[in-house]
Amino acid sequence: MFDHYPQWAREFAQKYLSRTINQFILHGNVYDLVPLKRKKKSEFVRLKSFLSEEFFGARDFVIFYDRSSGIYFRDEQSRKDFNQALSGRDSLLGTDYANKLPKDPVRVFSLLEQYFRVRIDSKKSIALIIDYAETIVPMNEAGSTGSEDRTSMVYLSRWAHDPMFLAADFTTVLITENLADLNKTLVQNPYTDDIRMDIPDQQQREAFISHELPGEQFAELSSVPKRVVAQQTAGLNFVNLRSILFNARENKEKITHHRLSEAKKELIESEAYGLLEFIETEYSLDSVAGHAKVKEHLRFAVQALKNGRQDVMPMGYLVCGPVGTGKTFLVTCFASEIGIPMVKLKNFRSQWQGVTEGNLEKILGLLKAMAPVAVMIDEADAYLGDRDAGGDSGVSSRVFSQIATFMSDTRHRGRILWFLMTARPDLMPVDLKRQGRAEEHLALFAPHTREERLELFEVMKKKTGLKMTETYVPPVIEEGSKSFSGADMEAALTRAKFRAAAQGKEEVSPDVLDTALSDFLPPTYPEEIELQTLSAVIECTSRELLPERYREMDREEILNKIEELKLRVG
Repeated sequence: MFDHYPQWAREFAQKYLSRTINQFILHGNVYDLVPLKRKKKSEFVRLKSFLSEEFFGARDFVIFYDRSSGIYFRDEQSRKDFNQALSGRDSLLGTDYANKLPKDPVRVFSLLEQYFRVRIDSKKSIALIIDYAETIVPMNEAGSTGSEDRTSMVYLSRWAHDPMFLAADFTTVLITENLADLNKTLVQNPYTDDIRMDIPDQQQREAFISHELPGEQFAELSSVPKRVVAQQTAGLNFVNLRSILFNARENKEKITHHRLSEAKKELIESEAYGLLEFIETEYSLDSVAGHAKVKEHLRFAVQALKNGRQDVMPMGYLVCGPVGTGKTFLVTCFASEIGIPMVKLKNFRSQWQGVTEGNLEKILGLLKAMAPVAVMIDEADAYLGDRDAGGDSGVSSRVFSQIATFMSDTRHRGRILWFLMTARPDLMPVDLKRQGRAEEHLALFAPHTREERLELFEVMKKKTGLKMTETYVPPVIEEGSKSFSGADMEAALTRAKFRAAAQGKEEVSPDVLDTALSDFLPPTYPEEIELQTLSAVIECTSRELLPERYREMDREEILNKIEELKLRVG
């Protein structure tokens, strides 16, 4: 009966037909088009059009409401009937609502309830669709809820469990993008059900492309096959996809891999309110100096994913090590080599009540739709918070719970790769580091052997674009008389280029390089660096991935040393 409906609408219909619930919350991808499969062709319509003309097409009256537009109707018949009922009320009470309807929720709901009761007595069927529901019953702590919000909650709750409304052919639909933006009392009400509308999958996107550019039109406007376009636009909804196709059609700009990639990044970053940032690099793991065992391990992961073996991948990685060892660079190079997009989570926290959870809900929904995707979280010990965090009305603990639950969903194994990076893994809650979340713990360390120092020097020469007047290896690098992390080496070589430029030279001479390396004094925090190093050693989940000098160290001794260092550095 509902086979031509999308999955969420079939779920909605089944719950409605159970006749036990008459109030529903639609959330997620609510401002997109709704796909409908007809016998001969597919159609794509706006959600409110779908609800009023298709889903509730047989209802006698379909009424819409939002704070900006006030009350409006599906058709002229519904409007006339409502105005007729209001005229009778106006004549009794001396009001003039028939000529000028209110827009505030309290007066609107009062009018609607009186109207509903009269029409339900007449055996009429009614659907009320409330858009931007988060502006009517927003997320608030119980003590800070305003009188208008509380009154609106009373009306909605009464319509959801009043036997008169339950027995009638009456339905209330609340539309919101993020479920977390709504008052939790309403969301958790046993008489209310929520239904998530997901971002279109690849098959639906391909059908939409065929609908928008039928026949030979697509081939004329794209140098990329239709199937590939549908595949590479993961994370975009129909409206986003339409803008790409419209641009190609109107501006006669062919769809290429590059244009598609740029448009997708721009649209997704916009959809995520700027809370997601795509990370790109021209480097691969070959550009990473040292860390030979870790690179070998990651290349096995690359091969597994390219062979379709998502089942052997960890749910996530914890990448730890002292500052300057190249954690962020390593992860970015890995994503480049595997050929999937990598995004970095930006600050989604807000001072406003409920906004933080709503932002995170939006981000996690996009990540699910974009899969496969890699997610980078830098300074994860500070970014993700803790289950026991306090002082912010429970926001941090709820955020932590949302992320932890999403990370442990095994359906995302091999499809959403989490990379949590930190120099202090000891400060991260065990809940995120345990097996089933960030399962694989990789530790990075500063170069120790001559081969590692030489490799780091050569890689950083290439990265900084340093040109030498002759082939030369500085003694300080050869002999290891001074320790350089990757960040230290990059900074020192950049200073050598600066000295050469001050002399009006493009190339760096051995004397200038030696002087720059000898003069360079990296900020020195020996106890902090030792604490970060030992924390990485104790955190690593593979003995094989540790440098030889750390493999046989007594772990009890390391733990005691870590506790001692923590006391000394405060």
